[in-house]
Amino acid sequence: MPQPKRLAVVTATRAEYGLLRPVLLKLQGEPRLATQLLVTGAHLCPAYGETVAEIEADGLQIAARLPIFGPGGQGEGPTATADAIARAMAVFAGWFAQNRPDALLLLGDRFEIFAVAAAAACQRVPVCHISGGDVTLGAADEYYRHCITKMAALHFPSCAESAARLVKMGEAPATVFCVGGLGDENIRTLPKMSLAQVGESLGLGQRLARGPLGLVTFHPETAGGGGTPAVAAQCQALCTALAALPGVFWLLTGSNADAGGQLCNAALQQFAAAHPGNALFVPSLGLRRYLSAMAGAAVVAGNSSSGVVETPSLGVPAVNIGARQAGRAICSNVLCCGGTAEEITGALRTALTPAFAAKAATAHSPYGGGDTSGKIVRVLANALHTPGFGAPKAFYEGPVPTFDPAAPV
Repeated sequence: MPQPKRLAVVTATRAEYGLLRPVLLKLQGEPRLATQLLVTGAHLCPAYGETVAEIEADGLQIAARLPIFGPGGQGEGPTATADAIARAMAVFAGWFAQNRPDALLLLGDRFEIFAVAAAAACQRVPVCHISGGDVTLGAADEYYRHCITKMAALHFPSCAESAARLVKMGEAPATVFCVGGLGDENIRTLPKMSLAQVGESLGLGQRLARGPLGLVTFHPETAGGGGTPAVAAQCQALCTALAALPGVFWLLTGSNADAGGQLCNAALQQFAAAHPGNALFVPSLGLRRYLSAMAGAAVVAGNSSSGVVETPSLGVPAVNIGARQAGRAICSNVLCCGGTAEEITGALRTALTPAFAAKAATAHSPYGGGDTSGKIVRVLANALHTPGFGAPKAFYEGPVPTFDPAAPV
């Protein structure tokens, strides 16, 4: 047996950890790799629920905790984001210099992950990237994601469309492994709670079991330069629309660490406080409760990627608000609408009809890949033991092959 290669894996948010979780669990059983889990960002911040507790509860060993936010979280505005990127680059460049992993595994497209990738590139640590090739025109994640792609040596896109896009960006097909979506795998494999159990765990008794349930996650749009006034207007429009449907119980989850996220949280907390009989704000539900609530929801609303990417696997009606997810593949269970209260209200009313629920139930997800986490682990173990792995890459300008996320790896 060759000496195990050291693979660093970074997680910064609850959502991205939920997707990485099956990969991390399978990495524990791969003798060719020695995994070092690095925890940063919102996981370590009281303002975002200190979700590092979810990682600890899963029994995963944490190699290092590398904070980049203060106790109050990220400040508002683009300068605060730039400062957080600078801190993350400095902190992770130092860790990579001292510890020298053989490769780094990252998921997604947030500014924290971009900063970690840049730090790794500066320290000549090869980057392996999950979920590249996607398009989200309403978020700054759009260009962070594509920057990470150009720094990465291995790619694990979640659907055929994204895989083809990576090759069009100059990535060699031999480095692109279309493995399917980790969210789809979680939905198929993670044991779920009943709505009654979710409600009991939140102190709601049997309220959720009586339905209908609306699950809401809303993040600020970080592209387009609207700033605080635009975020405030979006949040007010959403709350006005929710209030127009008093027969639904709205389970509201916290926003992420983007600039404007705390403003979104404050608006949703105020809405829940004003509607105690049919709304509850929870900073973080955790992976199992979140997917369980999604599976039993009458509608999933907001602008989170989970509303577009994961709901098709469950056949649940979803309302995608605004431009944050613009560019992603949209399935038949998803209604897209503008950001005014009238547009959101109309889309929610349609989504809650029996006719649309029946249509949503027939949705086909493009993210189904089977054993996605197992594929990723097998490719990593083989690649890191291949001579020349991580060498400088050439820009590929050849034909784009056909990708199938369900194909064996």
